[in-house]
Amino acid sequence: MTQTTAQRTATPRHYLMCPPTYFDVVYAINPWMDPSSPVDTAKALAQWEALRDAYEARGHKVDLIEPEPGLPDMVYAANGGIVVGGRALAARFTYPERAAEGPAYDRWFGTPAADGYRRLGESAEIMEGEGDLLTIGKLLLAGTGFRTTPAGHAEVAERLELAEQGMELVPLELVDPRYYHLDTALSVLDDGAVSGETVVAYHPEAFSPAAQETLRTLFPDAILVGADDAAVLGLNVVSDGLNVFLSDRARDYADALKERGFVPVGIDLSEIFKGGGSVKCCTLELRPATTEETR
Repeated sequence: MTQTTAQRTATPRHYLMCPPTYFDVVYAINPWMDPSSPVDTAKALAQWEALRDAYEARGHKVDLIEPEPGLPDMVYAANGGIVVGGRALAARFTYPERAAEGPAYDRWFGTPAADGYRRLGESAEIMEGEGDLLTIGKLLLAGTGFRTTPAGHAEVAERLELAEQGMELVPLELVDPRYYHLDTALSVLDDGAVSGETVVAYHPEAFSPAAQETLRTLFPDAILVGADDAAVLGLNVVSDGLNVFLSDRARDYADALKERGFVPVGIDLSEIFKGGGSVKCCTLELRPATTEETR
């Protein structure tokens, strides 16, 4: 295991979350979903509240979007869009069961709570938000293979004005249907802005050979996560640069995080897991424009 002398520092973040008021598993659009397995909505809400409380206890701002009846997956806020450099682009979903979520998140971007973010509307191409689009420094890691399409990548690059922000989109092909979104197979842990060390973690077998080579080239010191922790969606995390919020069942991964100077914060999201999501799925990060971008 790679050791580190980097000094990890938490930086305040702004998150958008959706309470699981109507969460249920009534259809199956990923391998984790089983409509015959009952969901305890009260327990799901309590687990979700524990995650929100963990964020707020560590100084992060959490805004809430109102859940809508008939949209049981709306709790997975990360899929609702992507916000980079103060620009907010709402998702367009692959499956009709989730189609109405894109407009719901787009409407939120037009509310006073989202003041300061430029509302760009919905994506024209299939693009499932931060499920498949993860920023790390000046890179936007972009998953494809099951949900977000290459055409969706191109639209994101254009409408978020990545080139103008000095950012590069890096496509990564996913090949295991259990890891249908990039955020189920890869964690962004530290962008290096404070520590000077860029750190990600990923499950190699979730990616095509070409994508694995890309990841090895970009992140030679990445944490490699094994099958057991990947299979509890342990990689579906949120990191503030120091604290890493993750499934409490990903124990080997938690130990690896400690060795690299991070503080793992285990969260029980066993009910939310029934829909095929965990910590990151529940969390959309709202990234404001920098000083340079607003000039």
